[in-house]
Amino acid sequence: MTPAGHPSQHTPELREAARHFGRRRFLTVTGAAAALAFAVNLPTAGTAAAAELDPARITDDPFTLGVASGDPLPDSVLLWTRLAPAPYQPDGGLPAERVTVRWELAHDENFRRVVRRGTVTAHPEFHHTVHVEVPHLAPDRVFHYRFRVGDWTSRAGRTRTAPVSRARVSQLRLAAVSCQAYADGYYTPYGHLAQDDVDVVLHLGDYLYEYAVDSVGNHRNYTDRTLPALFNRETVTLEDYRLRYALYKSDPDLIAAHAAHPFVVTWDDHETENNYADDTPENTVPPEEFLLRRASAYRAYWENQPLRRPQRPDGPDMRLYRRLHWGDLAQFDILDTRQYRSNQAYGDGAQLPGPDIDDPTRTMTGAAQERWLLDGWQASRARWNVVPQQVTFSQRKLDLNPVAKLSMDAWDGYRASRRRVLDGARAAGVDNLMVLTGDVHVGYAFDIKDDFDDQASRTLGTEIVATSVSSGRDGSDKPANWATYTTANPHLRFYNGRRGYVTVALGRDLARADFKTVPYVTRPGAPLTTAASFVTEVGDQGLKPA
Repeated sequence: MTPAGHPSQHTPELREAARHFGRRRFLTVTGAAAALAFAVNLPTAGTAAAAELDPARITDDPFTLGVASGDPLPDSVLLWTRLAPAPYQPDGGLPAERVTVRWELAHDENFRRVVRRGTVTAHPEFHHTVHVEVPHLAPDRVFHYRFRVGDWTSRAGRTRTAPVSRARVSQLRLAAVSCQAYADGYYTPYGHLAQDDVDVVLHLGDYLYEYAVDSVGNHRNYTDRTLPALFNRETVTLEDYRLRYALYKSDPDLIAAHAAHPFVVTWDDHETENNYADDTPENTVPPEEFLLRRASAYRAYWENQPLRRPQRPDGPDMRLYRRLHWGDLAQFDILDTRQYRSNQAYGDGAQLPGPDIDDPTRTMTGAAQERWLLDGWQASRARWNVVPQQVTFSQRKLDLNPVAKLSMDAWDGYRASRRRVLDGARAAGVDNLMVLTGDVHVGYAFDIKDDFDDQASRTLGTEIVATSVSSGRDGSDKPANWATYTTANPHLRFYNGRRGYVTVALGRDLARADFKTVPYVTRPGAPLTTAASFVTEVGDQGLKPA
């Protein structure tokens, strides 16, 4: 049964194929791969033979979901769009035919100095999404881009290349965002972020939520529109996930933020299903059947995000962890703490700690990703080593009892895994470590201690937790557990429960984090304020009020 109590939406043939092959053979045997390909409509050898659509037949704006860019490299930018004249229809308002899309990249916003131009095919098998990797560009430059189909022209987007890795860079200004439940409120923080002066936006997960959205957008309480009934169910199939991205990406504030800045994205759980761990679902379906859902979710994620070719999924697997550089100033090791993790200990949730959380065989990242991270630190020459990832990294006691409960879904539930990561950072000589986190719908600022139970131990880095864009609805400056958490966790320097985002300015001598919040999201138009600001100095880690 699905979480909503309905029968599985996967066809009986697919469920039978999944059960027949089992977990191991499901991922490796040719027949299973074929079944999975069918499950997610992967393009086949016949793709190029699909009929080509005459663009004159597109009578409504196909660029309803905007444009985006991502993963800036010193010599390349990645551009994205999707053609969807009717985004709330399963077919997006287009027939199952390929469409030729023209693109332009220019130095200026008026496109008088075009640097590159070309064409790309929007295939129906990819839901008419396109990913354009533009090579051979100058480093550390701002560019403007747009797409055209027939007589239609998209809005213009702004993106940039990164500085070359050997370049001495004095400053980088980034924003971190997470958790944008459409049903919980408006994306007002994105409207403000679109006007903010940042070089790149890091999205730390929960871009999408699998839960149903009703005809009035739940807590958005629409009075000027009625959403189709097809959104009022949990996402399970590829069509479900694709439609949910269409709903989310039609939000004007999110469209504006994507057009204004390049995004670097990583997922958490809700892009697939709440609190899943590797092939273990939250709900009681066989792992093999869950992998069909995961394959659909991963495919829709790649289709709808500004990601490069190496991130394109292969069935239920997708290599999302990757490394980016910003001159000699910063190395970004973007983690995936969901796809490879061991199942949560003690039934998940808030639990008393037990020996399982210190079991060295349990992992948050999987062995390959952990080795990749530690090896990358050994080779790093960056001033700042930044780790964008999903769930709270620092210890977070949830009560004031002598033995406090901990979250089994966060790194507290994988203490041996966290210990290996911290020991690896210390062995590599990483002096300026910054972990960027989402997930919890609040803003936190932590000192990362060598021993969280000994506040006199060395501070190894800092953790900046970005609050949600909308998840949790309006929130409050001091949630009900504020006094408990700040008392139980002396390394917690800041805690705020409003919606918003955080900006981080990395410099040669220090980093500054500004927590930006809005007072409400259940109605539009909220103003933005800075709730708090902190700095941490190079060679002297630890957060201090700015």
